[in-house]
Amino acid sequence: MSGLSASSTDASSEAAHRIGPNAVLQLIETLHDHQEDALAGDVFRRAGAGAWLLEPPEEMIGQEDVARVHGALWDLVPIDVARDRAREAGLRTGDYILAHRIPKPAQTLLRLLPAPLAARALCKAISAHAWTFAGSGEFDYAFEDVLRLRITANPIALRHSPQPDCVWHVAVFERLFSRLVHPETHVIEVACTALGDPACVFEVRFGTA
Repeated sequence: MSGLSASSTDASSEAAHRIGPNAVLQLIETLHDHQEDALAGDVFRRAGAGAWLLEPPEEMIGQEDVARVHGALWDLVPIDVARDRAREAGLRTGDYILAHRIPKPAQTLLRLLPAPLAARALCKAISAHAWTFAGSGEFDYAFEDVLRLRITANPIALRHSPQPDCVWHVAVFERLFSRLVHPETHVIEVACTALGDPACVFEVRFGTA
């Protein structure tokens, strides 16, 4: 894939196996808002992370812990419910990034740029902080017939069904690009390491195309 960006491990070797806490915090909030606190307890206890429900993490957390939490959700509820909750948690994560991590002047500038330029600028910014969602994996992107985002060795890619199901990642990317690049953004995962593919690959399309 052309147009490779810096890998997540280049960004911070100290945090190479850690992921931002919103990967679990927004799932906790999602389950709470759906009045599924009992389910949250089951999920986090199954993952060995029950303490997070009493004292939510504020710092970077281990990628293995994140994978266990997400995996426990899919193990305990029907697949359509798991997809719905994971997607909502991903959208909330995107909202948090917009509210707290991307300066408002930068957001305004991105919205004023033509979509191709805004997409390139946003990809560069995402790449610079990829370790916060890719952990020890490597993130890169390419502008070909469509924009493709790729996470090699995605540490929280889990096999839930015969199709790619990194729903949380899809939702995070969709929220960021739809708010900053084009309101009609569609993100589809077309390959997944959990299914034996070399990388998790997400195609980003703008408009009705």
